[in-house]
Amino acid sequence: MQLLFLGMLALLVRVTFAVPAQEKRVHRQPDLSDHVHDDAHGYQYDHEAFLGKEEAKTFDQLSPEESKERLGKIVDRIDTDKDGFISHAELQNWIKHRQRKYIEENVDKHWKEYDQNKDGKIAWTEYKNTTYGYYIAEEFDDVDVDDKVSYKAMLTRDERRFKSADRDGDGIATREEFTAFLHPEEFDHMKGIVIQETIEDIDKDGDGQINLQEYIGDMFTPEDGESEPDWVTTEKKHFSEIRDINKDGFIDASEVAQWILPGEVDQADNEARHLIHETDQDNDGRLSISEIMDKMDFIKVSTITDFGTMVVADHDEL
Repeated sequence: MQLLFLGMLALLVRVTFAVPAQEKRVHRQPDLSDHVHDDAHGYQYDHEAFLGKEEAKTFDQLSPEESKERLGKIVDRIDTDKDGFISHAELQNWIKHRQRKYIEENVDKHWKEYDQNKDGKIAWTEYKNTTYGYYIAEEFDDVDVDDKVSYKAMLTRDERRFKSADRDGDGIATREEFTAFLHPEEFDHMKGIVIQETIEDIDKDGDGQINLQEYIGDMFTPEDGESEPDWVTTEKKHFSEIRDINKDGFIDASEVAQWILPGEVDQADNEARHLIHETDQDNDGRLSISEIMDKMDFIKVSTITDFGTMVVADHDEL
């Protein structure tokens, strides 16, 4: 019994610190960035799209000289035909590579944590016990009631998503099924879950649709006396003119689908075009090393500059 108690305490530590609530949330667009894509609001979206999310954090800590050196190495890797310029196609391929790499690394990290018996699969019971074991143990009366209710709701949501990802219904996830569980936005058969969870995240009054206040509140909550930034005004226009297709004042499930899962939109293509537009000073449709260095403050807060892959061995190919 003492060993069980100690094990539960270890799980509590792991749940509290290794599984932040932010990681539990479905991305409402592909994994280029979680930030608003609006230059008036800053370039953090572009930063993470160019570098990759985790590497962008590291890159921000470099000195100007180190940043320039790393950026030069990145540009050399993106320039696959070695003509001294970055084309739209090369930039688009790089951004897609960063997106895939982020997903693979994220799955690897969680796979090691949850495949407790090391059989190359993750059963729902393994995931549930590792993530929620302490909070769903009724015998631990000292757990905060609100915390227990919150984690039980998260457990219900995770079980629903796991069952959707588990296509053969055997209660055990292969690597592909576990990837669908962690990144449902990447899989067609998970679209319903993505839409449902998005509405649940934003719909505060529980009426099954999203109003303007809920839509803005999901992205921006003003501090006392804080004025509304320009990008919020832009998002309000997007809500009424673009998101709310039938103009009834709400975004319903079908409109959420159009918003977060626009199948014909290639986010990597859009981001590549945006980066070239912002950086291409001679308007020849491609980027030279000098143009990139001239716009280094913009580029280094962008998707391309993946610091992490710049320090690996030469065999780490695109």
